[in-house]
Amino acid sequence: MGTLQENSQDGVLLEKERSKLKPPPLFKVLLLNDDFTPMDFVIVVLQKFFAMNREQATRIMLKVHKEGRGLCGVYPRDIAASKVEQVVAFARQNQHPLACVMEEN
Repeated sequence: MGTLQENSQDGVLLEKERSKLKPPPLFKVLLLNDDFTPMDFVIVVLQKFFAMNREQATRIMLKVHKEGRGLCGVYPRDIAASKVEQVVAFARQNQHPLACVMEEN
């Protein structure tokens, strides 16, 4: 019976250890301004890949245009990397130099 108590205590300790672990780091996905990508295309990208409505997408597009960069969302590393790849591939398919990057939050 002593063994069962030790195991249950170990289980409690393991739970405490797990709760001390930090959550995985999150990454910002950003669009960067350029002088060639049309504003309407940026709006399409924001709607298509970041599930924004037209108003939200327009707001972010204007931020990219005026401030040089705009935040599209914050995601775990794998999702952020996937979003960046999808946006860059879509932009190239449409012959636009739109840059999309990720940086740690």
